[in-house]
Amino acid sequence: SLEFLYLGGNFITSIPPELANLPSLSYLVLCDNKIQSIPPQLAQLHSLRSLSLHNNLLTYLPREILNLVHLEELSLRGNPLVVRFVRDLTYNPPSLQELAGRTIKTRSVPFAPSDLPENLVRYLSLASNCPNPKCGGVYFDSCVRQIKFVDFCGKYRIPLMHYLCSPECSSPCSSASQSSTSQSESDSEDEASVAARRMAKVLLG
Repeated sequence: SLEFLYLGGNFITSIPPELANLPSLSYLVLCDNKIQSIPPQLAQLHSLRSLSLHNNLLTYLPREILNLVHLEELSLRGNPLVVRFVRDLTYNPPSLQELAGRTIKTRSVPFAPSDLPENLVRYLSLASNCPNPKCGGVYFDSCVRQIKFVDFCGKYRIPLMHYLCSPECSSPCSSASQSSTSQSESDSEDEASVAARRMAKVLLG
């Protein structure tokens, strides 16, 4: 039944995902710590109205934060993502197991639990769909971690973390640059409208 949780001014370096098991939590203060990342599980805090994360070490936010439909205040000032935008892209080549798993999932190869060892059946169930609508691929452990800037309230731009199945998914379209630019602008407008509906205040300054 906890509604207010104040943990500011400590030396906290990470947020336990179990914090998402507080369905009534409305105000969460984690400012003035040494937090480097936000677990995506916090998107399950559907009652959350205020989230204070200022003066930490955040360089990005998980895209799942857009699922906090009741969030009204998000304080981010004093983080690297505000004072020094990050555009890093990292990628570890997939293992042979992952390549085989991707082939099975993308080509819809039929199999029964009795056909494979239990650990491989479990592995195949963990496939994540690539968010690139032109890709249609999946990934398991190996993915591209890419920062994508999203407009909030038509005024601020904050970096959200995206996970893509390969570096090719983040490459510009090979078609005419005008078409590519138009698509990019359209995506930005769509994301801005979603953010504006879900965020009344974004405190960056």
